[in-house]
Amino acid sequence: MAATKTTRRNDPKRQRSSESRYSLMEFEAEFPDDSACMDFLVTKLYPEGIHCPRCERVTKHHRIKARTAYSCQFCGHHEYPLKGTIFEGSSTSLRLWFYAMYLMASTRCGISAKQLEREVGVSYPTAWRMFRQIRSMLTQDGNPLSGTVEMDETFIGGKPRAGDIRTRKDIRTFTENKAKVLGAVERGGRVHAQVVPSRKASTIVPIAKARVLPASTIYTDELKSYRQLGREGYTHQRINHSERVYVHGDVHTQTIEGFWALLKNGLTGVYHSVSTEYLQSYLDEYAFRYNNRAITGRRGMFDAFLSRIEKASPQTAS
Repeated sequence: MAATKTTRRNDPKRQRSSESRYSLMEFEAEFPDDSACMDFLVTKLYPEGIHCPRCERVTKHHRIKARTAYSCQFCGHHEYPLKGTIFEGSSTSLRLWFYAMYLMASTRCGISAKQLEREVGVSYPTAWRMFRQIRSMLTQDGNPLSGTVEMDETFIGGKPRAGDIRTRKDIRTFTENKAKVLGAVERGGRVHAQVVPSRKASTIVPIAKARVLPASTIYTDELKSYRQLGREGYTHQRINHSERVYVHGDVHTQTIEGFWALLKNGLTGVYHSVSTEYLQSYLDEYAFRYNNRAITGRRGMFDAFLSRIEKASPQTAS
């Protein structure tokens, strides 16, 4: 009689064919409570050990029971690992904060504060604060782009109501009143996106000079504002979309347009609508996800989120 394979229901293993890199069960095993989360933070924030300002050396600090503080073994000085981080001043369980980060990192297009409220089990104001605090870490780095770069601009906003658009002038007016976003992306690399006041050369060219290294190759569409890039030391080539030409050899803007599609689908499907006031923070989040899409850490995107936890400097906190 052939032997049957025993199914270990209480100890499931990830299949090799699965795209999952860090499952909910693995999260729960690694971060089962506040103490495990605190131990992780201490290891990350104090990689060389906790420095005591009184003893003026790295000393062994002991966790104070029922408090988010550690006490120096010699002088008793209290060190608060949460001070200066996004968790400071919060009465919400640290494990719920980590779970919220895990949820936000596990979705390709993000998660709304309302969904976070339902998943984490906190009030909406608390979920909104956690949502904004976590997203405040997902900033775009200041390193300039280089190599082959595509630049393009897009509009973010709703659709006109029936009857509002009667002429081409109405269409132009409605479009120009939308939020304008300028983006630049390295082929196979990072992306940068920011809200801009206009699509004029006086706006676009300074941003290009600040965000793209000289001698790079920049591909754009036929917008007149890009014409000056060739005089700024860049190799500039354009693709004429108005003539229904979208790819000519290596000249195209398909990469940045792919990012725009990901951004707009996410904003529409997850957040439904975004005000101009907060649009830049959403751009930062999507650019962060795009720029860390190839992260090789064991926890995947969750590692990218955890890597951004840091203490604010005294000057920043004041």
